[in-house]
Amino acid sequence: MKTSLGIWIGWLAIILAVAGFFYAPYWLGGAALVLGLICLAYPQKVLAWISIMLGVIVILLTMFQ
Repeated sequence: MKTSLGIWIGWLAIILAVAGFFYAPYWLGGAALVLGLICLAYPQKVLAWISIMLGVIVILLTMFQ
């Protein structure tokens, strides 16, 4: 159960980060960042770091536009 929940949280965070490129970047990028940090508690570290980096990129791109 723990592995499955980590996978779902990681993929949800990545989907939110990608959606953040197109709509509500501060909210969705921030949510992806927080979910990525939560996902670090699970064994799926790659999904967690990808979602964290995408969330940071979304937020930074909107700040510098």
